[in-house]
Amino acid sequence: MIKPKAYILRTAGTNCDEGTQFAFHLAGADAEIIDIKDLIKGQNPISGRKFKLSDCQILAIPGGFSNGDYIRSGKIFADDLKHYLENELRDFIESGKLIIGICNGFQVLTNYGLLPGLDGKIEQTVSLTYNQQQRFRCDWVRLSKPMSAKQCIWTDGIDRLDLPIANGEGKFVADDELLKEMFGKGLVQFQYSDMDYNPVSLFPYNPNNSMESIAAICNESRNVFGLMPHPERFIYPKRHRFASLQEILGRNYVNRDDKFVKEMIRTIGKLPDEGQGLKIFKNGVNYFK
Repeated sequence: MIKPKAYILRTAGTNCDEGTQFAFHLAGADAEIIDIKDLIKGQNPISGRKFKLSDCQILAIPGGFSNGDYIRSGKIFADDLKHYLENELRDFIESGKLIIGICNGFQVLTNYGLLPGLDGKIEQTVSLTYNQQQRFRCDWVRLSKPMSAKQCIWTDGIDRLDLPIANGEGKFVADDELLKEMFGKGLVQFQYSDMDYNPVSLFPYNPNNSMESIAAICNESRNVFGLMPHPERFIYPKRHRFASLQEILGRNYVNRDDKFVKEMIRTIGKLPDEGQGLKIFKNGVNYFK
């Protein structure tokens, strides 16, 4: 069986391209890191191999600090895409192929206007701006899918998950009418949640104080998806923040009747058999199998 082809698109300042490539490989894709300059020219500068966007089925825009976050996070990357690859991207999306933007990639998609892209309008209508705390936040978050969420290719079968975040501009902002429309159309896919997976606006569960606790959205066609947390950083269960603690609590000398220990066990729960972030990549890859 031919593996689906995924392009991991990078530019100056991208730093999560290799991790994202590895996650796609693990999910069963043939993943290749492509620099935007080479994609614009349509040729690999070393091998001379010619290629174009339509050669792949999946386009991933990974995390990092593209172009130094000048102007605002993801803005220059988005403008380069729109200026040089607008027609190719439009055809790519309309053909039913998939796009995922992770962290800085999510910022790129919102700056471009591909997300949420309501009523097919490709213009910026939402922002991912400075965290309420006015500082970079690196932590783990719990996410839950709202009842209103419609099926999205990328999030199919995922109702809740734990993922790491690392950003300084992750606060999702939109006007009230637009937020209402997004929920009404089922575009909000994940919300920041408390330890019991209930959506919450409180810091640190909502690490950037995003409006309506929004962490991830998709477009109306369900093939373009963006999220601020990093699924590629949780593809193995041992990478979970509670993995070491769970191992310690399972040792013979731990008093499991202790009130504090019981609460810790309840909070941690049972860790999954595989890293929860991997499911997102598998959903994208399996769509083409």
